[in-house]
Amino acid sequence: MKSSAFCIFGLLTVIWAVELVNGFMGHQLSGWGILPRTTQGLIGIPLSPLLHGSFSHAVSNTVPLLVLGGLIGFRGSRALMGVTLFVIVVSGVAVWGLGRTAIHVGASGLVFGYLGYLLAKGWYDRKPSSILIALAVLLLYGGLLLGVLPSKGFISWEMHLFGLIAGTLAARLTKKTGRAV
Repeated sequence: MKSSAFCIFGLLTVIWAVELVNGFMGHQLSGWGILPRTTQGLIGIPLSPLLHGSFSHAVSNTVPLLVLGGLIGFRGSRALMGVTLFVIVVSGVAVWGLGRTAIHVGASGLVFGYLGYLLAKGWYDRKPSSILIALAVLLLYGGLLLGVLPSKGFISWEMHLFGLIAGTLAARLTKKTGRAV
């Protein structure tokens, strides 16, 4: 449990350190996000969760990352790291290949990946603890599911959608193999 807490707080520390530097630079670093179907945009796949378009953007991702990542962390740091890396890569590649032409940044794809993982784990595991966590997550964060629909032009609904799909897939793959992604 301590190593899981270290992982999630470490991720948040990096996100906020990058946000502070990015803020001082007028958010110029955000240009390193995912730009679909471009060679330059490939570097955004691992970098985009660390980059945000504004201070409020980073704030809006912090609590859900902490809560949902913490819940995954109860399964151990290996599960947390596996889900995190899987969601970042799978959702990032999907946004790069299928997203609209815009720079996609932010940890919301990871938030949606954690959400999808926790909801799907309840379905695939069918253990009382997994079901209770899934129900609590649905109650607390179910409204986020509307974020997978196109709404405002500056919100990457693609990252939300592909993050949710990647998290659900991670839950399915861990059920099938019985090990961390």
